[in-house]
Amino acid sequence: MCRIAGAPPRSLLPPLLLLAALQQAPIKATCEGILCKTGFPEDVYSAVISRGLNEGQPLLNVGFRSCDEKRKVQFDISEPADFTVGEDGVVYAARSFQLSADPTEFIIYAQDKETQQQWQVVVKLSIKPTFAELSEKDQKKIEEIVFPQQHYKPSSHLQRQKRDWVIPPINLPENSRGPFPQELVRIRSDRDKSLSLRYSVTGPGADQPPTGIFIINPISGQLSVTKPLDREQIASFHLRAHAVDVNGNQVENPIDIVINVIDMNDNRPEFLHQVWNGTVPEGSKPGTYVMTVTAIDADDPNALNGMLRYRILSQAPSTPSPNMFTINNETGDIITVAAGLDREKVQQYTLIIQATDMEGNPTYGLSNTATAVITVTDVNDNPPEFTAMTFYGEVPENRVDIIVANLTVTDKDQPHTPAWNAMYRVTGGDPTGRFTILTDPNSNDGLVTVVKPIDFETNRMFVLTVAAENQVPLAKGIQHPPQSTATVSITVIDVNESPYFVPNPKLIRQEEGLLAGNMLTTFTAQDPDRYMQQTALRYSKLSDPANWLKIDPVSGQITTIAVLDRESQYVENNMYNATFLASDNGIPPMSGTGTLQIYLLDINDNAPQVHPQEATTCETLQPNATNITATDRDIDPNAGPFAFELPETPPSIKRNWTIIRISGDHAQLSLRIRFLEAGIYDVPIIITDSGNPPKSSTSVLKVKVCQCDINGDCTDVDRIVGAGLGTGAIIAILLCIIILLILVLMFVVWMKRRDKERQAKQLLIDPEDDVRDNILKYDEEGGGEEDQDYDLSQLQQPDTIEPDAIKPVGIRRLDERPIHAEPQYPVRSAAPHPGDIGDFINEGLKAADNDPTAPPYDSLLVFDYEGSGSTAGSLSSLNSSSSGGEQDYDYLNDWGPRFKKLADMYGGGDD
Repeated sequence: MCRIAGAPPRSLLPPLLLLAALQQAPIKATCEGILCKTGFPEDVYSAVISRGLNEGQPLLNVGFRSCDEKRKVQFDISEPADFTVGEDGVVYAARSFQLSADPTEFIIYAQDKETQQQWQVVVKLSIKPTFAELSEKDQKKIEEIVFPQQHYKPSSHLQRQKRDWVIPPINLPENSRGPFPQELVRIRSDRDKSLSLRYSVTGPGADQPPTGIFIINPISGQLSVTKPLDREQIASFHLRAHAVDVNGNQVENPIDIVINVIDMNDNRPEFLHQVWNGTVPEGSKPGTYVMTVTAIDADDPNALNGMLRYRILSQAPSTPSPNMFTINNETGDIITVAAGLDREKVQQYTLIIQATDMEGNPTYGLSNTATAVITVTDVNDNPPEFTAMTFYGEVPENRVDIIVANLTVTDKDQPHTPAWNAMYRVTGGDPTGRFTILTDPNSNDGLVTVVKPIDFETNRMFVLTVAAENQVPLAKGIQHPPQSTATVSITVIDVNESPYFVPNPKLIRQEEGLLAGNMLTTFTAQDPDRYMQQTALRYSKLSDPANWLKIDPVSGQITTIAVLDRESQYVENNMYNATFLASDNGIPPMSGTGTLQIYLLDINDNAPQVHPQEATTCETLQPNATNITATDRDIDPNAGPFAFELPETPPSIKRNWTIIRISGDHAQLSLRIRFLEAGIYDVPIIITDSGNPPKSSTSVLKVKVCQCDINGDCTDVDRIVGAGLGTGAIIAILLCIIILLILVLMFVVWMKRRDKERQAKQLLIDPEDDVRDNILKYDEEGGGEEDQDYDLSQLQQPDTIEPDAIKPVGIRRLDERPIHAEPQYPVRSAAPHPGDIGDFINEGLKAADNDPTAPPYDSLLVFDYEGSGSTAGSLSSLNSSSSGGEQDYDYLNDWGPRFKKLADMYGGGDD
């Protein structure tokens, strides 16, 4: 039998849910066991609906089955004033009205637009009864949910309980037009017969956000929805129903209610990108994958509302075929369907892609479009072609790294790609590899370049065969045209070439010591220009470091102008190099250089010398021999082995020294006597080489004899000098020491002079203030020092006395010294060196003799009576020099020769 797939048998649907089941997404007709048959699956469709209908309210879906997807069917209805049918087979209310109590019937027609074939089906609508109108028989058919209740009796057993709730499944279509609140279902408990119950619902959509979508009548338990629902926002609601008595006590356990929002086709497909970019190589075969476009639909993807289909609306440009591409209507994959993609003709295609839901139904589905831009990528299907069959160029002889010809090609491929970049190669006419062809990266031209010099006298013209190809090979099936090869004719231009010496360099062997005026050799050059009229070559000297040679300007004969010396600084490894120049008279004149190499053979013309020329040894005879080495500017066999000996005169040389040869070039010099006083000694040494005849010389070795420690090392200052310091270094060190000593001496003298000036100011006081040899007059002297508190320190610090400059005029005593310039008495240091005492006394005597203010110390001085009982000591303690006989003056002997006389006088000497 045939039935509606996805819908349960009608007998199993409760009357209250028949309408909701029929209002689901369009139902697909299938047949089991028989072949597909176009038409309505059933002859009669029935639905139970509410009495009041609103305009646009969906009632049911008549599932028309079409075995041909391309068939276009048009629906019609027998009651167009009250009802209408959409292109998807959904029946809607055409206006708002109230149905009569009797069942309503009408006919729906389906007609093929092309064949005009017609089908029809009968629709019966009945009014949904209220709970009050339900018969007892109908109520008994509703399945009840009995909550388990346990009754505890002594002999009772566990019994099966009936269920207390009757909850039909709820499926609510989205975007309903109302009116609102719209009743959904009645929730009831069978205990409402004995109790007064109150009903409520909780959960998202009721008392939780989004709140207020679902409400329930607390008395009747009628559950209603207050506004349209949107499946794309919330696809289902999970509520819990509660039943309590008037006191709020729970009489039933809560039960879950799931409300599914039935999807409606209210969202258009949306492409992920408005513009899609793809590429395809030119010349691609049909079936080549290009790109994939993708669109999404917010509706249920498992229902027709979210099932998308793709198609290409247009293609621009439409060449070479208007249908170069096709698209998989389910996956969105774009592939090629026709051959002829040529980037050189069409570089880009623009496709308008449409995505439609409802499985692509153009009548009921919603659509959207996007743009697909397909770029045809380049492949190497065009080889480079020369613009000419023959190219011409010319090159001067002997020139390299110059461009002699420019090869031009054309290539239709995309510029600056491997399929366009040209590579050139010489295939013939250049067996010696004198040419290469470089590619200009901007113009793609071939630049014929000379890499090896060309001689006009040998080759006057070249005819090259060249070929051009791309960096990547040609695509399969593409053949090289004749224009991919060409010839290049290159003419060689004769120029004036430089003469060249033969051979170059030229090597000759000659003994050193050859005197000036001797002919060495003839050094001539050749001119390669055989086809030019030129005179003979002229020669000149270009480089002669030692100025030993000259060359004849016409014949090229080389003679000496000085003695050849192998030991010259200009000779390296016995080789002397001189450079000569040969010039022609061409236009322009050219010249060439040649090198003459003279290998100088050694003769015994240098005597050997000692090395080093200075040495150090110890005063005493011990293992401290000095090693010396003989050096000779000559080479073998005119050098070592050498013979060493000491001369006969003076006799002290052999008496003090001895020399022993330890090898052909080395000898040891050591002391012969047991002790030699420290100093510098000149030891002559006779050294003879092995030449034939031999040469000998006497070299003087400066030997520094010094004191040595137990290790044989010098311990005096001379060791530093003898350790290898040169004469210049020694002189520089001595000069530095002398300058440093002068600076130190000047500083000491300056400090002593400054100290003497400071002490002179302290010791030599003003004569007017000198209380030691002046009588001070006071107005009242009192009874002596015992009754007065005198500061005796004034006698010891006379410089604190009031200066004469502030004394009143007329108070000065007659016996005071007159005011004159202060004599410059010397200042003695606080702790002088005994050697300075003599200088200090002499300077003091000289200053006293020249002092006109000095009083006559041998005259009688009158003092006033000072009283008695002075606390000062007796003046008798100041004994004269004549009373110091008992004092020890032996320390005067330590003061130097100038105090020797005083030491003898007071110390009890012989004198």
